[in-house]
Amino acid sequence: MPAEWAEQDWIWIGFPAAADLWEDDLVPAQEQVAAFANAVAATGQEVRLVVRDDVAEQQARALVLPELVIEQHPYGDIWLRDTGPLTLLDMDGRRAARRFGFNGWGGKYLLDGDQQTGPSLVAAGGLEDLGRADWVLEGGAVDTDGTGLVVTTEQCLLNRNRNPSLSQADIAERLGRDLGLARVLWLGDGLLGDHTDGHVDNLARFVAPGRIAIPVAADSDDPNAATYDEAASRAEAFGLDVVRVPSPGLIGDSEDAEPASYMNFVIANRVVVVPIYGSRFDDEAVAAIGALFPGREAVGLMADAVLTGGGSFHCCSQHVPMAL
Repeated sequence: MPAEWAEQDWIWIGFPAAADLWEDDLVPAQEQVAAFANAVAATGQEVRLVVRDDVAEQQARALVLPELVIEQHPYGDIWLRDTGPLTLLDMDGRRAARRFGFNGWGGKYLLDGDQQTGPSLVAAGGLEDLGRADWVLEGGAVDTDGTGLVVTTEQCLLNRNRNPSLSQADIAERLGRDLGLARVLWLGDGLLGDHTDGHVDNLARFVAPGRIAIPVAADSDDPNAATYDEAASRAEAFGLDVVRVPSPGLIGDSEDAEPASYMNFVIANRVVVVPIYGSRFDDEAVAAIGALFPGREAVGLMADAVLTGGGSFHCCSQHVPMAL
């Protein structure tokens, strides 16, 4: 499994369509996802916007650049990072897709269509299908630096609502077997309020081989301050170069904090799209993340409406690396 910053062939992005799920946030979420898709497409990279019916396609076409490709696929909701395939490269640079079991983030959100998303994307992309692995894994639960090193959280991958018969050693073995990820950095918990049970793409992201970005509490009321510091301590003890990036602070209220994170950024070929939330730390965070990716422009785009659905830009997209 290559790092996200490896050259990409295209990126799939899911377009919000379900009024019963998004309610009053549907139109704002559509506009924010369209802005994300346009920001990547404007750089010349191919974007394939995923819609589920003719009505959604018509809505999308009114919002996106004409050069975007629009594809219809089955899905329950837009979180393609978790329901879509992970694309691998073999030693000769040939490309193939690995699919995994998906159980609605531990049985919390079982939606019609999500089981068909992966096979449909694989077929449309003309990818060699390695089949579905014999365990549950969401793409947002893992991140790699391209050297065979993966970072994940115990809260998610060891959660009994995913693979109750598998031990930590079993899961580490399967990460190597199915994704070529032979070394595992285990972090502890993810963000409060994250219904994915602590996906790592909200907490820690590789930005170069052996280098990882982790938030630091930007204010005294940040509900995840201890989680950030614990993750950074584990990464440093593992021998990684840790870069601390400002967090957005408390989004929502202290009783019901939203799992808002700048770490849910998307690395495309020429741009890094950073979700922002109207926090006073937005500009500082975008600049800090941009400094980690010389040669790519960092763009901050509002994602507060997308966040109401439970994720952000990284969660609703899935990239496909270029075959070598």
